[in-house]
Amino acid sequence: MSEVPEDFEPIFRTSPYLDLIGPIYNKKTERELIIGLRAEQKHCNARNLVHGGVFSSLADIALGYNAAFQGEKPTPMVTASLTIDYAGSAKLGDWIEVVTDIQKVGKNMAFANCYFTVGTKRIVRASGIFSVMSA
Repeated sequence: MSEVPEDFEPIFRTSPYLDLIGPIYNKKTERELIIGLRAEQKHCNARNLVHGGVFSSLADIALGYNAAFQGEKPTPMVTASLTIDYAGSAKLGDWIEVVTDIQKVGKNMAFANCYFTVGTKRIVRASGIFSVMSA
């Protein structure tokens, strides 16, 4: 498998599910957390294209983590809605990056969009709505 870009590191927060679909990487910028994944055989369907479910999982991670970590302290939230549009594909060995745009994190709801790219080609768009959990 090809290497991971040097400015990415293993994702800062994980779970048994993320360990199963990973390894997942992140790169922190001043504005956001960019998610990265090198497409392995386990991520692919019979045509060696990344399965749509992998994109959905990565979208949920990218959108949720970016929304939750907007403030000084993490805001607990759960996914209320996830919409995804497949405009292209990724194949075995591709490096996939997910860039997120936070629309709003309010008292009760958070709204965000993200875009997946392979190289310069945008392949997936997703949007999420999150329910902010009361403390």
